[in-house]
Amino acid sequence: MKFSIITPSFNQGRFLPDCVESVLSQTGVEIEHIVTDAGSTDETLEVLERYPHLQWISEPDKGMSDGINKGFRKATGDWVMWLNCDDYLLPGALAKVAKFIETHPNVDVVHGDCIYINDDKIPIRRKYDTAVDEWDFLFVGCCIPSTSTFYQKSIIEAGHLLDVEYRNCMDWEYYLRLTRLGYRFGYLPEALAHFRWYEESTTQKHWQRMIDEGLLAQRVHLKARRFPTFLENASVLKFMRKAFQVRRVVKRFMTHGRAW
Repeated sequence: MKFSIITPSFNQGRFLPDCVESVLSQTGVEIEHIVTDAGSTDETLEVLERYPHLQWISEPDKGMSDGINKGFRKATGDWVMWLNCDDYLLPGALAKVAKFIETHPNVDVVHGDCIYINDDKIPIRRKYDTAVDEWDFLFVGCCIPSTSTFYQKSIIEAGHLLDVEYRNCMDWEYYLRLTRLGYRFGYLPEALAHFRWYEESTTQKHWQRMIDEGLLAQRVHLKARRFPTFLENASVLKFMRKAFQVRRVVKRFMTHGRAW
């Protein structure tokens, strides 16, 4: 089984060695690692040149989603994922995913847990997930981490790429779209990656843009599924989020015996 790991990059060269080494250290599977850099001016290119096994380009793009799509198009693996350059895989992660895929041949998307760490790589907490469905994505939000989510290459080959109009919530919109298209998600209850949570991360810096894009993704999905239009109201969606967060807590407790 071959995995294609796509790493979008822009001026985060200080994190890149952790990311690259984490992929390089994976065993038991075939791997290609593709880095799509947006024209970094820091030490990124110097780091990339130290690793001859990498496939990489450095050129301007239309944002992170565009960079990931470039990598998706180049991928030759059976399964693909994107791993942000400030995140990194845990030892044995890909072998665990491969084993899960072999025993769950009907899944199209596999997602696992991640561990939040700070800028100094000190663990903050593990994000325990659960099996997900359309309602989780629609009303709770982007509730599975992109950094530990894997897609069958057939999804990419069918033309389903990230929407470049989304700069923060591209993963949320993608998950909603894939559920709408009937793709099946499978949950692997293993910690697969470290997710850096720090002040300068994209997640932290652009909260308002995330809110706006998330609301857009919800409304597009509601229209596409022809749900009642009152659900598109922001206040109604906030109420539904609270209600379905409770449902998610119950699901997590039933899966892990804990509510966080």
